[in-house]
Amino acid sequence: MLHPLGHRERHFSDRTGWLRAAVLGANDGIVSTASLIAGVASASSGRSAALVAGVAGLVAGALAMAAGEYVSVSSQADTERADLAKETAELHANPLAEREELAAIYRRRGLDTALAEKVADQLMTHNALEAHARDELGIHDAMTARPLQASLTSAASFSAGAGLPLLVVAIAPRGYTIASVILASLLYLGILGAISAYAGGAQLLRPTLRVTFWGALAMLVTAGIGRLIGVAV
Repeated sequence: MLHPLGHRERHFSDRTGWLRAAVLGANDGIVSTASLIAGVASASSGRSAALVAGVAGLVAGALAMAAGEYVSVSSQADTERADLAKETAELHANPLAEREELAAIYRRRGLDTALAEKVADQLMTHNALEAHARDELGIHDAMTARPLQASLTSAASFSAGAGLPLLVVAIAPRGYTIASVILASLLYLGILGAISAYAGGAQLLRPTLRVTFWGALAMLVTAGIGRLIGVAV
């Protein structure tokens, strides 16, 4: 954004849509695949079984992420379209009431009555639906639902995340599969947390620790369950 005085201001809110989907997909890809591999490897000593489980987890997870994101974000988009259609009808049916509604919003935000009415008049003249969508409904271009973008981003990021533990399984020394997968996945999660924090303009430490902690917990619990099942069988 170009500031009136000439310098550029850097904001990150327009990244929240794709960034959320990308971080969620990559995190789930790493954690779920690494946990699956750790669980299978704990129950069975064969590397091939862990690889098969990991590949199956990658394919199933990517498809599930794509479908889930598309359905959930489509529901949000449907709601936004319904709200906009209702607002359009109200603007045609009673524009004066809608103008007063907009002015009341600006008064609550601190403008005096005369200025609030003037701003409402000018915005209604410029683009009434856009003004009501933004200030009454909270629908912004940067935050609007994009189902296909969220679906593809989630599937791609999940696949990328899931591929990392699979690579470790393929190259890890025999007998060290579980330890190698867990340690490498924790490293990947730490890097992911730092990258996502940087991309969102946040501090690095807290997101990195948060992602790493929950990933470690998931993998250790799954590995423990796999070992118990393997012993029982």
